[in-house]
Amino acid sequence: MLSKKQRLTKSSAFQATYRLRQSTADALLVLYVGKEKAPSKLSKIGFIVSKKIHKRSVKRNRIKRLTREAYKVALQKNEISPPWVSVIFTARNAALDADFKQVYNSVVTLINKMDAKLQNEKIRTKTN
Repeated sequence: MLSKKQRLTKSSAFQATYRLRQSTADALLVLYVGKEKAPSKLSKIGFIVSKKIHKRSVKRNRIKRLTREAYKVALQKNEISPPWVSVIFTARNAALDADFKQVYNSVVTLINKMDAKLQNEKIRTKTN
């Protein structure tokens, strides 16, 4: 389990992250990110699985557990280091049938993809 300092807990924090409209997706997950942070601070993470995905909470919680663990393992292996204040993972229907390895690859790919996307935008705005 992630510590309370590492979790998004307030609705306003989720809304602020969504308002920035910085997202990327793959077949399993959608990633939303907030503003950039100071390197010394921890990112706050949120995991969302809608009732549209599955009506049973057991199934929804399984997806959240897999995603949370994949994120934790990727951080420990230093495969990712999110440079944002807030990060939200939202599950898609395909995540119901996914195993840990697929979710892990999705988490790592999305974080790296978003990082590259925002770096390219920074370069583009500096040249203009």
